[in-house]
Amino acid sequence: MNAHHQLFGLFVPGTSWLHRLPAGVKLVLMLVVSVVPLIVRELWLSTALLGVTAVLLAATRVPWRRAFRLALVIWVMGALLLAYQLVWGTWQIGLMLVANLVLCLYAARILTLTTPAPALLDALVVAARPVRLVGGSPERVGLAAALMIRSIPFLFGSFADVRAAARARGLERNILAQLTPVVVGAVAYARVTGEALAARGLGED
Repeated sequence: MNAHHQLFGLFVPGTSWLHRLPAGVKLVLMLVVSVVPLIVRELWLSTALLGVTAVLLAATRVPWRRAFRLALVIWVMGALLLAYQLVWGTWQIGLMLVANLVLCLYAARILTLTTPAPALLDALVVAARPVRLVGGSPERVGLAAALMIRSIPFLFGSFADVRAAARARGLERNILAQLTPVVVGAVAYARVTGEALAARGLGED
């Protein structure tokens, strides 16, 4: 399982009630579950919603390893957040931040594991209709989301390839030697994608 799968998950066909729930309803529910604890900022609420989200994730009937496994980077990030708060804040705030981090990831995973990407993007376009009031385009919002979803595996794969190459040359501790090729590759990828969109007229008003 690669890092992209561990972070967000990919659609797994199933018959659970969460699979049958409309994509728009799931999108709203997951947004509420993720945003409310970020606003209220209470440890008890974050842990309670994390428990609810874990139960919902189990209800998808997706294999436990695929559903609940977290990438190493998440453990590192959580440990750094907790350590920082232990020194400069309180342990309660540290645990709340870690709980919110895992909560948001699990909520996003429920959505992506039980919803095909086309259905999810269609729901996002419908939800983005209010942007027309300020001259925006819901379709472009959906396009941006599709490009983001498509770009994440490329960036993870690029980082993994560069890291393996750096390890083979004995440069695994040289952060600059690892980040520079990833950044250059990401810029090149963005340019090629932009040119492809422009060639199809998708960048025009």
